[in-house]
Amino acid sequence: MATLSVVIPARNEGENISGLVRAIDATLQAHQPFEIIVVDDGSTDDTAARVRAMGLAHVRLLRHPKSAGQSAAVHSGVMAARAPLICTLDGDGQNPPEELPRLIAPLLADTAGLIGLVAGQRVKRQDTFSKKLASRLANGLRGWLLQDGTRDTGCGLKAFRRDAFLALPYFDHMHRYLPALFARDGWQVAHVDVSHRPRGAGASNYSNLQRALVGAVDLLGVAWLLRRRKKVKPLAEKTHV
Repeated sequence: MATLSVVIPARNEGENISGLVRAIDATLQAHQPFEIIVVDDGSTDDTAARVRAMGLAHVRLLRHPKSAGQSAAVHSGVMAARAPLICTLDGDGQNPPEELPRLIAPLLADTAGLIGLVAGQRVKRQDTFSKKLASRLANGLRGWLLQDGTRDTGCGLKAFRRDAFLALPYFDHMHRYLPALFARDGWQVAHVDVSHRPRGAGASNYSNLQRALVGAVDLLGVAWLLRRRKKVKPLAEKTHV
């Protein structure tokens, strides 16, 4: 059985997916056994065909009949995963697979089982000025309202405990609020600075306007979830033999 599952949400990433899977393979040779799960989120190109053509036994393909978004793709992949630890990265190749061991390390070293999430934070982002500006404004507002202690929640590079993730409330776009949601459930969140690459091929599936419109509603919803969380552990009773 795999000890690590790598989940890749992908939509119309046919030109990027094969090279990304091969790079993950090369990077994780010291972490075997592992599996790679590509979740094809309603692609209209040859993303699925390229994954099948690789013919690798430890690479699994899931397909959504229509696009449901990145959070839905990640959730489907985690549900199907066979390992207790999960790593995620975007299917566009902008998240370097070479960063994966650095994300896994805090979880492997956590013998007390306190860390639920390791969140990557991009440095020297290789994106357009408008995208970086929009992200900076959104992250600033989110950080002020949620107090999640995270500079860059939009980074696709993350590692977390499968059981802890599946216990979170699921909703569309939840992948942008994982630090706050894990902390809400009492988990510690670790952060790792990671590098970033320009997109090699294809085009982004989201615009700045789309992110802004859904982000405003989501942010208020997450703030409500954090305020409504009232979790109390019962006191342990003494047992009499």
